[in-house]
Amino acid sequence: MRSRPSRKGAPVPNPTQAFVRNYLLSKMPPEDFAILQPHLHAVPFTKDMLVEENDAPFEHIFFPSTGVTSIMAITQAGDRVEAGLFGREGMSGMPILLGADRSPLKTIIQVPGEGYRMDVSALRDAIEQSPPLHAHLLKFCQAMAAQTAFTTLANVTHPVEVRLARWLLMVHDRTDGDDVNLTHEYMAVMLAVRRPSVTTALHILEGNHFIKATRGIVTMRDRGGLEDFSDGSYGRPEAEYNRLIGAFFKRRASPGTAMT
Repeated sequence: MRSRPSRKGAPVPNPTQAFVRNYLLSKMPPEDFAILQPHLHAVPFTKDMLVEENDAPFEHIFFPSTGVTSIMAITQAGDRVEAGLFGREGMSGMPILLGADRSPLKTIIQVPGEGYRMDVSALRDAIEQSPPLHAHLLKFCQAMAAQTAFTTLANVTHPVEVRLARWLLMVHDRTDGDDVNLTHEYMAVMLAVRRPSVTTALHILEGNHFIKATRGIVTMRDRGGLEDFSDGSYGRPEAEYNRLIGAFFKRRASPGTAMT
């Protein structure tokens, strides 16, 4: 049966491949999507929803259609830092693809949205049934490894305002429109800095007319200028994803210029 939107706009279970907005699902061969299709069930992604608990066996895999998901490292004292993020270009549960059943990292929904959930057992059966499907999903693991490496590089070599520029670009890639609902407190947690540092960094980006920041909302005004300001910290992991899986990430034009 062909999938259709529900009255609230969320997809019904068992979507057709032409319908799904998750890029990892839409780019796989149709015969591999057919293996996963019966197990994909539409679910809402609410803010701060727990996707993966650290050090606990996974029960479900999630494929976002909208929204942004954060992978966080947490100390015993409760301090947190974002180790990676993904949206509709990816999936949760990467350790399953690598032969593990859990992770020391915690994964939550950062920006709410919707997507698809499947049982871990169904994914294990699918990748055992189809080595090409397993290989396709493992490419996302490689792209995420590149993202994590460049996050580390940015944290070591760039000031907070450049790191914030990179992070806003990454969130913007995975959201619809130019308004992103983000509080200063949340940005401070994700960047592992104090809130006043985020406030100062936002003022710098606003002063350059890259963004407009109001209470709880950051509006992108000059995407191309923000990419230039990121000083090379943004772009390499995105290019790696495009090389491995397909052209998902695209440079967005500054006002008055053509898209590249």
